[in-house]
Amino acid sequence: MANLLYIKVNPKDDEQSRSSRLANHFLEKYKQKHPEDNIEILDLYHADIPFLDVDVFSAWGKFASHEKLTENEMIKALQMDQLTSQFLRADKLVFSLPFWNLSYPPMFKAYIDTICIAGKTFHYTENGPEGLVPDKPVLLIESRGGVYSDGPAANMEFSQRYFNTILNFMGIQNIHSVIAEGLDIDPNREKDILVEAKNKLNALAPNF
Repeated sequence: MANLLYIKVNPKDDEQSRSSRLANHFLEKYKQKHPEDNIEILDLYHADIPFLDVDVFSAWGKFASHEKLTENEMIKALQMDQLTSQFLRADKLVFSLPFWNLSYPPMFKAYIDTICIAGKTFHYTENGPEGLVPDKPVLLIESRGGVYSDGPAANMEFSQRYFNTILNFMGIQNIHSVIAEGLDIDPNREKDILVEAKNKLNALAPNF
């Protein structure tokens, strides 16, 4: 039995979020093929994700000097530790992300800052940083209003490139991506684009 962690990054209801609807479609197909697996959901807009703020940096400094933490520092440090442990515990990861203003919603960056921890998910060596996370399957499901995979806007894509780079940085290489793009260019093509994305997800589900 495997543990799949689904990380949803959209404040909208599922009916209003195309990336969430695609993720739900994939999870339904996945459950049909892997009924024994456990699926855990982390909704970043309904979870308590600490930001890198003065309390967090102060807590890290106090850990090094063995000083006593304030209540706020302790709460945020524990939250970060729990989220990092959840990330490491998962055998498989699924992310649903919308493309907003050339990148991802701010809660995704806050989550990455929470789990990208020296000594836990990466460490520094004399040859540079090295990932500590054992490789595992990751699926990125992303929706975009425009087209950024190629063409004149390709150099403005700061989403998937960041996603792949930061996961590689932590040690994960086995990344699959299903990108539904151009959804807002021609409303008449939206349904076809989403169907194409669902077909790709159907093909991934059995062996993910």
